[in-house]
Amino acid sequence: MPADWADGTEVILRPVHGPGGDEDPDRPPTPDEIAHVLAAMEKVEPFDMTDADRAEADRWEKAVNDYTRATLDRGIEDVFR
Repeated sequence: MPADWADGTEVILRPVHGPGGDEDPDRPPTPDEIAHVLAAMEKVEPFDMTDADRAEADRWEKAVNDYTRATLDRGIEDVFR
């Protein structure tokens, strides 16, 4: 939505992302952020897959890949019609 400001209104611009912004991905994490992540990691329970689970996951992945390969061109062809 465009701003409805009078001509000549002074504004201050600051980055939201990137160097100097609140969410600068390059800044190191604070001690509180590190503690938060470590506490969350402690709550994660190990995930053990049985051979049957792995076989089912592999079967599902193959089915999805087969479907994707079979239908990929369909979407591209529709663009040029």
